[in-house]
Amino acid sequence: MAQTGNIPSRLPDPKRGEYTLAWSILAWCERYIRQPDGENAGVPWRFTREQVHFLVWYYAVDSRGKWLYRSASLRRSKGWGKSPVLAALALIEFIGPCRFSHFVDMPDGTRQPVGRSVAAPWVQVAATAIHQTANTLEMIRGMLVASPAIQDYNIDVGKTVIQFSDGRPGKIEPVTSNSETLEGGRPTFAVLDETHLWHETNGGHKVFRVIGRNLGKNPGGLARFVESTNAFNPTQDSVAQRTYDAVQAGSKGILYDCREAGPHVDLSDETSLREALAEAYGDSTWVDHDRVVEEINDPRTPESDAYRFYLNNIKETADTWIEKWAWDACARDDDPLLPKDQIALGFDGSVRNDSTALVASRLRDGKLFILGLWESDGTPDWEVDVLAVDARVAEIFKSYRVEWMYADPYYWQTTVGNWALEFGDKIVFEFATNRDRAMAEAVERFHTDTYQESLSHDGGLDLSRHIANCRTRETRNGYVLTKESPKSKKKIDAAIAAVLAYEARADALADGRLKRRKKILGL
Repeated sequence: MAQTGNIPSRLPDPKRGEYTLAWSILAWCERYIRQPDGENAGVPWRFTREQVHFLVWYYAVDSRGKWLYRSASLRRSKGWGKSPVLAALALIEFIGPCRFSHFVDMPDGTRQPVGRSVAAPWVQVAATAIHQTANTLEMIRGMLVASPAIQDYNIDVGKTVIQFSDGRPGKIEPVTSNSETLEGGRPTFAVLDETHLWHETNGGHKVFRVIGRNLGKNPGGLARFVESTNAFNPTQDSVAQRTYDAVQAGSKGILYDCREAGPHVDLSDETSLREALAEAYGDSTWVDHDRVVEEINDPRTPESDAYRFYLNNIKETADTWIEKWAWDACARDDDPLLPKDQIALGFDGSVRNDSTALVASRLRDGKLFILGLWESDGTPDWEVDVLAVDARVAEIFKSYRVEWMYADPYYWQTTVGNWALEFGDKIVFEFATNRDRAMAEAVERFHTDTYQESLSHDGGLDLSRHIANCRTRETRNGYVLTKESPKSKKKIDAAIAAVLAYEARADALADGRLKRRKKILGL
């Protein structure tokens, strides 16, 4: 079922051979699930009308008691309440009456399905990284804190795994692409949150494929999953996009539940915008529309993000990181870098395929300079000269007053460790660029200061070229940098090094290192 705009009125109709377990499940939820947070924390959980509508269809069965849908995708605007719904589903699938047992004849002549619990429930909360499961797991724990389910079902609420305290088989656990239980498991239900962020590059496609295979091992097609998503970026080949494409292609058995604003909303027309928000958010009464309007009108919010996250419209992101005019406006050909200037240093290295770069950011003004760049000459056996890079770093430390250095250790752990020993572990630090949260914050700082012309650069062609080659990839924590494709020959390593240098400068300034070198070294 694909929904757009207002909720369809049709529900499973016993006269057409369609039934649902949802009504008994909802009664069970009122007794056992609690509001996890906010002013009403601890009171019985209440689904909204839209959420009830989703449950009615997800737990619909045919006249034989077979599921109508083998999986579901819940696509809604940011803040609609997707994660709490997934948390509630995880508890329903863990201890609730979520499997068809039998039919009973009703006084009005109809038949109603009766549910039962799963004998050995194995619920997985899946993500591409373990910290990304934290929100849903915290919601699950919060729903249990004041619930009689703890005593009635003998539940042990652990920090990572929720299971039965009497030793019965059954658990709720987090899994990622690196989890030992991912391959070869046989879960009975899986939660897939924010699948618009699941890409090939972060292991999302692998997690999706493996979970699908594992669920398929259960007999009778009883094991299923639910994914939640915002409107996806159609240029990123996410799991959410693949699900949408499958539905559009006519794939059977996927419950695709979507509520979005109408197309072509004028974001500058506040009346039109508020009407669109009301349409997109439906009965999510807790959403502050005034705050959302402010977020959309904030110049830092890209138009594509406004459509995708708040109106739930699929829009292609303009994924060029920094436009040429903005970068060129920051060029300053005067005030060159001089010996003994205080600088922060950024290093991004490779061995064979990519470039290796050293970039400095001067402490007093943030101006950027490439101090070293090693790029492939195109020959198949080209490798970066590690000794030359090491010698250049030593020369830089001798020529300038390096106050802080961030170095991506990938492939270079030993060398970076040696730099810390030689030049001081209070100056040389590892900065793993695959840590999405830290990298997204650094990228955002660099991007904001570029457009505000708070940073500058010397106009060098190499750094400008690498900046122009950068594309953005969305993560839970913001945008990180990537090449236009994994095999692209357009390198971005100098841009990465520049971001690290600029972040190193910020931390050096925060630490008070401007013109305080002797004190830092304890001299």
